[in-house]
Amino acid sequence: MAVEEGVDDQYTKDGTVDLKGNPVLRSKRGGWTACSFVVVYEVFERMAYYGISSNLVLYLTNKLHQGTVSSSNNVTNWVGTIWMTPILGAYVADAHLGRYWTFIVASVIYLLGMTVLTLAVSLPSLKPPHCADPKLGNCKKASTLQLAVFYGALYTLAIGTGGTKPNISTIGADQFDEFDPKEKSHKLSFFNWWMFSIFFGTLFANTVLVYIQDNVGWSLGYGLPTLGLAISVAIFVAGTPFYRHKAPSGSPFTRMAKVIVAALRKWNVPLPHDSKQLYELDLEEYSKKGKFRIDSTPTYRFLNKASVKTGSTSPWMLCSVTQVEETKQMLRMLPILAVTFVPSTMLAQVNTLFIKQGTTLDRAVGSNFKIPPASLTGFVTLSMLISVVLYDRYFVRIMQKFTKNPRGITLLQRTGIGMFLHIIIMAVASLTEKWRLEVAKEHGLVENGGEVPLTIFILLPQFVLMGTADAFLEVAKIEFFYDQAPESMKSLGTSYAMTTLGVGNFLSSFLLSTVSRITKEHGHGWILNNLNASHLDYYYAFFAILNIVNFFFFLAASKFYVYKAEVSDSIRVLEEELKGTGTRISNQVGDTNIDQS
Repeated sequence: MAVEEGVDDQYTKDGTVDLKGNPVLRSKRGGWTACSFVVVYEVFERMAYYGISSNLVLYLTNKLHQGTVSSSNNVTNWVGTIWMTPILGAYVADAHLGRYWTFIVASVIYLLGMTVLTLAVSLPSLKPPHCADPKLGNCKKASTLQLAVFYGALYTLAIGTGGTKPNISTIGADQFDEFDPKEKSHKLSFFNWWMFSIFFGTLFANTVLVYIQDNVGWSLGYGLPTLGLAISVAIFVAGTPFYRHKAPSGSPFTRMAKVIVAALRKWNVPLPHDSKQLYELDLEEYSKKGKFRIDSTPTYRFLNKASVKTGSTSPWMLCSVTQVEETKQMLRMLPILAVTFVPSTMLAQVNTLFIKQGTTLDRAVGSNFKIPPASLTGFVTLSMLISVVLYDRYFVRIMQKFTKNPRGITLLQRTGIGMFLHIIIMAVASLTEKWRLEVAKEHGLVENGGEVPLTIFILLPQFVLMGTADAFLEVAKIEFFYDQAPESMKSLGTSYAMTTLGVGNFLSSFLLSTVSRITKEHGHGWILNNLNASHLDYYYAFFAILNIVNFFFFLAASKFYVYKAEVSDSIRVLEEELKGTGTRISNQVGDTNIDQS
């Protein structure tokens, strides 16, 4: 990483290189030019993914003839897997192939899954015969072979996304040098615009593709997302000459395991009063490898024992202070990770029960057009798009004047606002469903499950509020786990944000099955195939209470969370500019308190 003093500013200082491992000129690679390829990729890729997931519950119900609980659970189990496999993809990227090549290999697998899935919904031999009214429950079920091909394609797709999801956003963020204040300021906006691109592609999927699937055919409805994915991969590859890369730094799991094992084996060894007596490599060792040295901190102090010198040099007995601190940084995020599971469970309702509600309502607009129920998720997207723009362009600037924080508010404060909105969302959903059930009862539609004479737009508030909540919670979540992960474990940190969605979907499946079974055993079932005879209002009220309890756990977790120290002084330079002093501080690793992040 050593560069001559006179040309130092021409090269990036954060360890990024080209694909051959050479230092890169700041003017030739990275920045918004490189990010433009990544962002455009994400538009097309999200179009592909949501083109499948948004309407999947209705395909399982209407074409594979599955019931409400089984179809909803099959969707959330698959989506859960989609969001859990990034842990594997992050491991491969950080330990072996690097982010770029992991992404390329995973994209091929992803495209294979999409292609087979398109065939599964197109060929008559791979799906059961048409059924006039799946609600009656007398339709022919899909054969074992048909289910094997369909679910095999879905889960092949899930493996592919495991390699793309944790790496594509990380590749984008890597295009901005942490040590350059101007590029650092751009990175602070990157995740807002990253989510903007995601939901732009999602909007197309939830409107145009969903309409095609419902009114033209599933073959074209799945074929277009497959084509979109192929285009997105081509766009990403076209940007290769402009990307900055970070070389793999070894298995993060092994590095963390060594620290934990070494600390446990030296449990009874006393810690020195001076942290400088702990084992650490020379600064030059890190500099020549393009890595960063981290000073010892008092949090999780027992792990510092891994760096106490006892005579053994075994990597399972002696770890550097930096290695210990990297482990601490990953462990410190676990309580925050845990309290994001419940909000992720709420997100799972958007593509399952919220859409099933829409099928029971009047979907007519004018005399000839009917809104596909899954298109309501487009309002989540629209709300998200508007909220992200307003947040980035106005909210942040207003809050900067009061807080002097370059982000406007801290990442955890932004997360907390999103969590509070989830309480409101489920309360609104419960009251809306209570109204729908009352109207169904008034018109004698409980037993026959007929269409309730209420417009589908009564569901609009819960969809719009979900998009607003996403603008706070989901953006903050992915930025938080990326930002707070050590430099050598960014892909793993980003996978934390994916993991919370995976666990949330599995939790949704568990709660749906459990509540359905228990309420059936003790009288009237809350979730039945006939939603007019169900009590989703009770179920949503239960979710509102669950969100309230979780919100207090979040407040406790965030109160005790200690933000990691910045690897550069860029944030502090930006803070000084906001305060109007313009003071520049020498480049060093310094302490960062909770207000700075």
